[in-house]
This record gives sequence, C-alpha cells and structure tokens, in this order.
Amino acid sequence: MLARCLPLPKVRRGLVPDLAIFVTAQYPPLPGLMPLAVVGRAGNPAGMTARTAGSSQPAARSAAPTREMVRRFVESAVAAPSMHNTQPWRFRYHEEDQTIGVYADPSRMLRHADPEGRTVHIACGAALFNLRLAVAASAREPIVRLLPRPHEPLLLATVRVAGRYRAREGEHELYTMIGKRHTNRYPFSDRQVPADILGELAEAARVEGATLHVLGAAATQRVLELTAKADLAQRRDPAYRSELAAWVGGQRDRDGIPDTACGPRVADGSLPVRDFTLGRSPGLVRYARFEGSPQLTVLSTRFGDRADWLRAGQALQRVLLLATARGLAVGALTQALETADAWLVRDPASDIEHPQMVLRLGYSRAAQASPRRPVSEVAPELKADGA
Repeated sequence: MLARCLPLPKVRRGLVPDLAIFVTAQYPPLPGLMPLAVVGRAGNPAGMTARTAGSSQPAARSAAPTREMVRRFVESAVAAPSMHNTQPWRFRYHEEDQTIGVYADPSRMLRHADPEGRTVHIACGAALFNLRLAVAASAREPIVRLLPRPHEPLLLATVRVAGRYRAREGEHELYTMIGKRHTNRYPFSDRQVPADILGELAEAARVEGATLHVLGAAATQRVLELTAKADLAQRRDPAYRSELAAWVGGQRDRDGIPDTACGPRVADGSLPVRDFTLGRSPGLVRYARFEGSPQLTVLSTRFGDRADWLRAGQALQRVLLLATARGLAVGALTQALETADAWLVRDPASDIEHPQMVLRLGYSRAAQASPRRPVSEVAPELKADGA
C-alpha cells in the first residue's frame, strides 16, 4: 500500500540546481546494460571513456562524424515519446567540438497539464537516451553532460561524439527497437508479464539512476483510485479539454496523436486510461473492454529536480525499448502525476523518492505509430542538401 509522504518540491523556471554525480560503480549493472555515459556536475564533463576490447587505455581519436551521420543520430532522438506527442525538443550540432545540444522547445510546452515543464524534461531525457544509443551503435562513444550551462536554461544536455567505441550486444538490441517502440492505448490481455522480464525492466531503470516499482494488488488499486480521481477532475476542466483537443485527433502528419493512434474509450469505465475522444459525438467514438487486473509500475527518482527529470526520461526510454524487445505493450497512466497530489503515487518504503511515470504493462495488439517532425524542423542546420 502506498502511503502519504512529503510533497514534491516546486522548481522555479530557469533554476539549475547543483548536480550530484551519479555513481554506478557501487551497483554493478548486468551484462548488456552498461550505462552509455555517466553524468557529471554542470560545467564539469564526466563520461564513459571509450576503450578498446581487452585494454584499459582510451581508444584513439576518430574523425569527425559526417553531417549525414549526425542527421541519423537526431532522427533516432526524435522517435522518443512525449506527452501528447508534442515533441518539445530542438537540437543543434556544433562541428568545432563534435557536440550535439539537446534543447527544450517552450513553444511546445503543455502549459496547463505541465506548468513546470517536468514532462518536457522527461521527453527530452528520452530523446537524449536515443541519441546516446544511436551514437554508440555507430561505434562512437557518447559523452553526456546534463544542464551544462546555467546561463542557458533551455540547453538541457550535450552529447559529444567522441572516440571509437564497441557497443555491447544489449545496446545494439535496444537501438534496433527505437523505430518499433510505440505507446499502446489499446486493451491488454489478462496475461501477466513474467517475473524475469519485470526484473530486467527494473534493472534497466536502475542503470539510469531510477527505480521501477512493480505494484502489488493493494498498491495498484490505490494508484488506480488516484488516477480515476485526477482523470475526472481533468475531464471537468475546460482548460485541460482545450489543450488536449489542440494535440489530439484528426489526421496528423508531424506531431500530436492522430485518430489512428488514440485507442478506444473504456466501455465500462473500470480502468482510468486517458480518454482522447473527449468532445466527440458518440457515433465517432469506439468502445472496448480493458483488462480487469492491470499490471502497473511506477518509475521514480531519488530527487525531484531538473537533472532527475532528465534521468527519469533516460530511464523511461531504456525501459520502453527493452519492453519492446521483450514483446510487451506499454501505456502511460499519468493523470495523478499531473496534479498537486502527485506525491501520493509513491513507494511507502522510501521517504525520499519522487514518482515520475506510471506505466501499464502487458500484451496487446500492435500499437499504431504517431508522426514525427522531420530533422530539418528540429535541427534546421542539418537540413539535407537540396532540401
């Protein structure tokens, strides 16, 4: 059962907190799950050193990546998930130091559902993980810095394309899942996810500095009740409905969630999945029965600052890609985290964790993809020749 704990702290816009180095050495990761980079303090680069197999010496410096390679890196990054598929990111490549900057795009912020920009950071963190993975898969080492320049609050991270790197088998597997991962908004079967796969997912989150809690029956019921309460409040809020309508429904080819990916409305109201069909006439709404015993997990971080929001995004994407590789369907159930009572969604065994995502796991029909903006729009300087 989840218990009441301290509320989540408020983060003032533009505030860049002091970053603590996340040390992974005390918790040895499983084979194939080695972190692609270690995050250091702002202004103090720290990262995984590319090494040749069987050697403790850094690999030789490699030539600068081609612009086509960088375009492919960014193309992988934009496949990341974001709330309502707003894609709140921009990228900038600096050839002089072979660095790709990941920037927040405030024009795509959900000012009602996400007034502090938490989900913007999580989305950009997920894009950052894809970027890291794409660089590693190209046999180059990605060296990451979070919030590197306090005077540039929109610059959330940088990735330097460093020397030669031999990607692990697990990294290649995750990389191949980037284009196959899609949020699933359909009913799941009652088949339970095996314990060994749940263990893999929890380890994947831990490698990125987060914790993935698999909820038992009592905790699941409590989170569902919190979600239903938050969902009802949102449905009754005209500002929420207006913001949702701006990003959901219709035929979309660049962003938002098109009709084909919205999923049906719950027939009996038993499961509080987000209803993306609000405001539509009954004749245009599809209904379906959802699973009776949903399998929920809560992704949490130790702190609730901007750096941990970015870590949560990276952990989320690692979990989602691994879940895709294991044949799982994954949906989000985050309404309760979009309220002032988000702290109620919390592990009672910890008095310091901050819940960042609620995920619904299971097995289902294949999910439909949502569109993505082209690289030329999110990184104009990488526009292909002649485009």
